[in-house]
Amino acid sequence: MSLARLHHAELPTVATHRWLLAGVMLTVLALGWKYPLLGFVVPLAMLAGMAGGALRGRYVCGNLCPRGSFFDTFFARFAPRREIPAKLFAMPLRWLITAGLMSFMVYQLAQNPGSLNHWGLVFWQMCLITTAAALLLGVLYRPRTWCAICPVGTIANAAGGNKRHLTIADSCRSCRLCEKACPMGHNIADFKSQGAMLDHDCLQCSLCVKVCPKGALGIEKPVSTACQVPAQPAKDELRKAA
Repeated sequence: MSLARLHHAELPTVATHRWLLAGVMLTVLALGWKYPLLGFVVPLAMLAGMAGGALRGRYVCGNLCPRGSFFDTFFARFAPRREIPAKLFAMPLRWLITAGLMSFMVYQLAQNPGSLNHWGLVFWQMCLITTAAALLLGVLYRPRTWCAICPVGTIANAAGGNKRHLTIADSCRSCRLCEKACPMGHNIADFKSQGAMLDHDCLQCSLCVKVCPKGALGIEKPVSTACQVPAQPAKDELRKAA
């Protein structure tokens, strides 16, 4: 299977529950304006992502996020798969976006703190705004581009991005099919000599594991703390050198 062919029809199969989660997101977006309480799905998803981040980094982002599931299922069938700009992974920018969006949400909630309908509507509006931005980025680059700057993902990155690593065995042949399947477009093969991709933004979705023809990839706990180095500088250097 060539890199050029692994695009739409041959994308890795995602779990059935991911299609259901994508349907949940679409339902909230479509009906949240009329039934504001549906908006409370948004903070539940956010809390799950942040709590899960402390335990397994971005695992929830890659496997249980409703919006992420939409990007990996429906949207991935026709969206491009261009490289995500390295500057979007820069932590100062991400924390700035996180602080801005969270502050705006808290301000809106405070306008009517005693109304559940108001809170639900605010959550729905935040979902609508960020999803619109995510769709634009997805059309420009690749489906999961928003995940590079998502506030929940940023917090999960910081809280537990070193809890699991994508391991790379010596049997890896650097065919880079894994990179074509990766929702984030990580340069996985460039980490072969290190034996693991030391990147806190790995979504642990296992799509790369599924397409590896040599079975060289796996997601495991680090065997020691010796290899736990800051991931972001290495990632930026690799992207700039590519």
